[in-house]
Amino acid sequence: MASFLNDLFGNALNITLPMVVMWCIGALLIYLAIKKDMEPTLLLPMGFGAILVNLPMSGAVTQVVDGAREIGVIDVLFDAGIANELFPLLLFIGIGAMIDFGPLLQNPKLMLFGAAAQFGIFFTLGMASLLGFELKDAASIAIIGAADGPTAIFVANFFDSNYLGAIIVAAYSYMALVPIVQPPVIRLLTTPEERRIRMPYEQKRVSKTTRILFPILITMITGIVSPRSVALIGFLMFGNLLRECGVLDSLSDTAQKVLANLITLFLGITIAARMQASAFLNPQTLLILGLGLVAFVMDTAGGVLFAKLLNLFSRRKINPMIGAAGISAFPMSARVVHKLGLAEDNQNFLLMHSIGVNVSGQIASVIAGGLILNFFG
Repeated sequence: MASFLNDLFGNALNITLPMVVMWCIGALLIYLAIKKDMEPTLLLPMGFGAILVNLPMSGAVTQVVDGAREIGVIDVLFDAGIANELFPLLLFIGIGAMIDFGPLLQNPKLMLFGAAAQFGIFFTLGMASLLGFELKDAASIAIIGAADGPTAIFVANFFDSNYLGAIIVAAYSYMALVPIVQPPVIRLLTTPEERRIRMPYEQKRVSKTTRILFPILITMITGIVSPRSVALIGFLMFGNLLRECGVLDSLSDTAQKVLANLITLFLGITIAARMQASAFLNPQTLLILGLGLVAFVMDTAGGVLFAKLLNLFSRRKINPMIGAAGISAFPMSARVVHKLGLAEDNQNFLLMHSIGVNVSGQIASVIAGGLILNFFG
């Protein structure tokens, strides 16, 4: 009987304080997903996975037992879907199928705001390097500012970053925190008068031919300018082509719903392979979370300040808040800008303008990731 009880409960003696801390972090992610509705499709499996891999002698991760190496299922999923960048790329097909580039095609100059809002990536790259991170880790950390989880995973994994778990958690956490992080930055950089600037939306017809050619041409142009980003931008635009071609509606629906949900589910729980206490709980993790916030704030600021700069030379004033939607967090950032506009003036409808900027930020963040791969890969 004593032997049976020892076998049954002896493993409890292997529980350590770092494991308990990771359980708390996992519980926090689950709470944010359920109670606060912050990216629940990702944060909930991430939180549960963090608990799963930090149980003592967890069979979910690879471990050595009595001299024999036992392969854990989460490590199998990681090697099959993240180590080779498969999951992020497949997820991009679903994201591309969800995006309507119509508002951007109606006003192509909005692409400039998407480019300006990537400033935080390169600012944080320099900052992380000055703080002593290896260049590959600094580049991976900087991509957090894109507010684009799949791109962050792709870049950090390509560089084989030492802090992949912390980078992924920071990237997706800040995506979920867009409604909390962005408004204070926007208010700080704009006046009430600027926030009340109205931008009438002139709806122009975008031909089906244009919608079909757009993803093809963007892929080709990006492939020439930034070859390393071809896989990222290509899968994103392929998903959009499924949406716009008009003959593959069933595949488009599958990509938007079944594929995107399934990959997000696997992605969330697989990320936990890099959330074991021994690798996750260190001072660098806190520093990465701080640098990720800096990147996020500077991206927001870059878009807003660029819009204010254009207003110095433009007769038709631009509401500078739309510049903040140039990050890749689609469509959360666009909604934040729209709500801020309505809060200042209940007749100020900025949604379509901010959506146009937001989808341009989706493209720009992928190109920025590709450029970093080109420069430092």
